[in-house]
Amino acid sequence: MSASLPSAPPKSALARPIDPSVPSNRFAVAGLLVGVLAARLSGRSWPASLGIGGAGFTAWATARELDPDHPDTANAALPLAAVIALIGGPVNPLAGAGVMSGLRVLAGTTGQAPTPADEAALGVQAGLAALTGERFSAFLPGLALLLTGRVPPQTAALTLAPALSPALRPGQGRSVPADLLSLAALGLAATILAPERISSQADHGGHRLNDDQIRLARQLAAGTLALGLLGRQSRSFVPLAAAAFSVGLRRTGFIKVP
Repeated sequence: MSASLPSAPPKSALARPIDPSVPSNRFAVAGLLVGVLAARLSGRSWPASLGIGGAGFTAWATARELDPDHPDTANAALPLAAVIALIGGPVNPLAGAGVMSGLRVLAGTTGQAPTPADEAALGVQAGLAALTGERFSAFLPGLALLLTGRVPPQTAALTLAPALSPALRPGQGRSVPADLLSLAALGLAATILAPERISSQADHGGHRLNDDQIRLARQLAAGTLALGLLGRQSRSFVPLAAAAFSVGLRRTGFIKVP
């Protein structure tokens, strides 16, 4: 009897590698580099410059989850987030990464169900955001996992638990530009949240993305932005606000798409 081959490990619901053959992906990498360079030339430190460039890149990645049919939305979100971060101060990258990851799992853009490793990664991201004082963003990964309906509630609760970790330092708080961006995004909430047919396919599996899941991700994004404003933590949500606002601009026709 021949030995059976080991089964391949399950694909991650979080991994979406950058493909340099895709124009929007090249734009994202170029935008990250330009954002870092622009911040350095304006006199920011290297850590602050990386945070500003990273805010733009995270906004791009977040918009790809909220509006998978339209890469131009992400391309618009990138410079918007970088400029707001340049004016109002760099954002916490741990918060932005956790928010983006949670929305990715909820939107289902990879086409994969969350693995135990994904669930653990979301919990770690939530915990790191909470430890750095970004309490509201820390809850999004666990809430997103719960809303997928693809994991037991107790598993989602374990992912939510790290968000209750005591903060080791204060969060970055708010800034006027960040507040205005969040308010602008929420002002377009009715447009953003209106039903829309999604035509894009998942990265794996070849199936069309679920319209309701994308809409649910947009609803979670809008609700989180509102909480960030009320909790005076709008700076950590600059990438999310830029992504949501760009979705609203695209849906109103302000951002023209082919």
